[in-house]
Amino acid sequence: MVDRGELTRVLEGLSIPNALCFSPDGRFAYFTDTVSGQVMRWQLDADGWPLTSAGEYNAPEVWADLRDAGGGPDGAVIDADGHMWIALWGAGRVARLDHDGKEIAHVALPVSQPSCPLFGGEGLSTLYITTAHEGMATPDHAAGDGDLFALDLSAHGFKGLAEPPLVLG
Repeated sequence: MVDRGELTRVLEGLSIPNALCFSPDGRFAYFTDTVSGQVMRWQLDADGWPLTSAGEYNAPEVWADLRDAGGGPDGAVIDADGHMWIALWGAGRVARLDHDGKEIAHVALPVSQPSCPLFGGEGLSTLYITTAHEGMATPDHAAGDGDLFALDLSAHGFKGLAEPPLVLG
């Protein structure tokens, strides 16, 4: 974490960290180590730091178990309802998870490696999804491997949440 220009290690032993995002009220941080197939939730204090007890950071808890989702959890974003949209690398879809970490909706893509969703456009109702062709022997560029997709979700009532500004000082 970065606080007043100082970088502090709060967790170690991750191999492919992804999906870093925060609950709208700032009480929780979410992240995954993609190879684990699980999304973790970490309770934060009022200053945005993991809670501590006896001088040690409390351990994050498993919030969503996606090991049977068909792909590894990758990039994520929180929508205006406080639900997470998370790319499932290898599964060709982006899942929407409710407040309990359960999948309640998803969008399917014509490619297998979605990497990160984000909201933008008019009223933050467009879900943009980056994809990759990393590790593919024969990427299908015609299908969109390695492209950016844009899905208008306004007809479904979904909209994004503006990202909070990053304060470094």
